[in-house]
Amino acid sequence: MGGVSCGHNAQVVKRPPRHTPARTAPAVIADDMARRFAARFGGPARVYRAPGRVNLIGEHTDYNDGFVMPMAIDASTWVAIALRDDRRLVVHSETVGETFEAVLDGTTLSPRRHWSDYVVGVAVELIDDGAELPGANMLVWSEVPRGAGLSSSAALEVSVGFALLDSVGRPIDRVALARLCQRAENVFVGARVGIMDQFIACHGVADAAVWLDCRSLDFRTLHLPTDVRVIICNTMVKHAIAAGEYNTRRAECEAAAAAIARSTPGVHALRDVTPDDLDRVGPLLSPVLFRRARHVVTENRRVLQAAEALDRLDVVGFGALMSNSHASLRDDFAVSCRELDVMVEIASALPGVYGARMTGGGFGGCTVNLVATTAIDTFLSTIAERYAKATGIQPDLYISTAADAVQRVVPVA
Repeated sequence: MGGVSCGHNAQVVKRPPRHTPARTAPAVIADDMARRFAARFGGPARVYRAPGRVNLIGEHTDYNDGFVMPMAIDASTWVAIALRDDRRLVVHSETVGETFEAVLDGTTLSPRRHWSDYVVGVAVELIDDGAELPGANMLVWSEVPRGAGLSSSAALEVSVGFALLDSVGRPIDRVALARLCQRAENVFVGARVGIMDQFIACHGVADAAVWLDCRSLDFRTLHLPTDVRVIICNTMVKHAIAAGEYNTRRAECEAAAAAIARSTPGVHALRDVTPDDLDRVGPLLSPVLFRRARHVVTENRRVLQAAEALDRLDVVGFGALMSNSHASLRDDFAVSCRELDVMVEIASALPGVYGARMTGGGFGGCTVNLVATTAIDTFLSTIAERYAKATGIQPDLYISTAADAVQRVVPVA
C-alpha cells in the first residue's frame, strides 16, 4: 500500500524555503508577551511557555499502551495571564488574530469545533478535578507551526493548564497535568490522542529525548551524540482526511486487540501482543487489522531497540530503525502520503543522513531527520531544492535542539 497522493484536500504553499531563525531568548519573549498583554488588557501578567515536540520513533503506539521516544523542541506556545474578579475567561490568540470569551459556570461550556476548545476543555477538566478557578485574561502566541504534526495542540493545552494552576497557587503534579490535558483533548475536543504529546510538554529535558512507557508512564532521558542534529522538514501539506483517519486507526487497533484477546490471555492492548502471538492469530484477523497490529507490534520493538542503540551511541543502527519505522507507517498503518514519502526518500539518499521518517499523526506534516553536523548545510540546501522540484512546494526546515518542559518565564524587565 502506498501513501495518499496530494489532491484538493492538501494545503499547498509555494514560496522560498524558510530555515530555522536564530532563537530569541525566552526572557526576551516573556518581556514582549507581558508588554503586549498590558497593551491589550492593562496591568501586569505572568508568562508561561510549553514546548512542541517531535517524535524520533514510536508512532501510533502511545494509545496502544506502548513505547515512544519524543523530544521537546525549542519552539513553544506562550501564555500571558492575569486573573479576573469575575468568572469570565477572555482569551486573545495573536497566532490566529481572534478573541473569545467564556463563562466558567459549568453550564455554557461546550465544544465549538474551534481552536478555543483546547483552552476551554482544559478549564473544564480543571474544574471537574476540583480546581476553584476564577476568570482570567489570557494572551496566547505560538511558535509551533499549526497542522505540522509538532503538537501545537498539546503545547497550548499544557501552557494554559500550567498557567491557570500556577496563577491560583495550586500545586502542580506534572503527570496529573499531562493526563488532564489528554482528557481535555479526548473528551472536549473529540480527538482520541494518546498521552505522548502532553507528557513530553510536561517532562521535556534540554538536550535529551525521552523514552516513555505509555502504560506505566515510567520514563528516562536519552542523550543524542553531540555530532548529530535533529532536522525537521515540514512538507507544507495537511490532508483533510487526517483527523478522521486518526480516530479510525485507533478504533482499528482496539478491534485488533479485542480479536487477539479472545484467544490470547493477558492481552489488554496491542502493547501486550508479541510477534509470535501475531503470527499465530494472524489468520483470525482481517488483512487490514493484521497490518495495523503488525505496525504497532513491530514499532514497539523498534523503540526498545532504538533506546539500546542510543545507549551505545549507535546512530547508524538508530537511523536504520527510523527507516523501518517509516516503511511500516507507510505500508502497514497507511498514514503516510506522497509528500512525506518523497521527503523521506530524498533525505535518505543524502550524505551524512543517518535516518529519516515521518513524524506525527500522518497524512502530511513533517519528517524528522538525524543528520551529521558536518552535513547540515548540504542537507538544508539540497533537500529544499529537490523536494520543490518533485512536488512544486517549498518546505520549511527547522534545526531543533531538545528543550525543557513547561515553565513560568520571568521577563527581562
